[in-house]
Amino acid sequence: MASLNNCCFIGNVGKIETRYLTSGDAVVNLSLACNEYYKDKNGDKKEKTEWVNVTIYGKLAEIASKYVEKGKQIYISGRMSTRKWQDKSGQDRYTTEIIATDMKMLGGKPEGQQSNSDRHQQKQGGGGNTGFEDMECDIPF
Repeated sequence: MASLNNCCFIGNVGKIETRYLTSGDAVVNLSLACNEYYKDKNGDKKEKTEWVNVTIYGKLAEIASKYVEKGKQIYISGRMSTRKWQDKSGQDRYTTEIIATDMKMLGGKPEGQQSNSDRHQQKQGGGGNTGFEDMECDIPF
């Protein structure tokens, strides 16, 4: 029987930390806030935030450390992984995280950094870049 371990998230970056392994390879750990909006049984609008721990390795980590900032919206896909570790008192602890295999920056460029083609598209009535044009989804339907 086949199995699939693939997770996709779109959210805003919380904390972000870059470190380097003894081999010199970059590792980025970040938290991703994924918001859910709904109405409760009284019809009141509610918001719930799930924080997802993400670990990025290698070349993708180098890119993330250079361009990803707190508060920016990103798309992450990867696999879920749970690892066991011991705290200072020797207690076993478990951490579940997403090991990223793909990342896309969303939300457009900061103001003042618009390219000529983006400006031309807007003048011509084009919608601009939403960040979803080249996004692939590996989930079978």
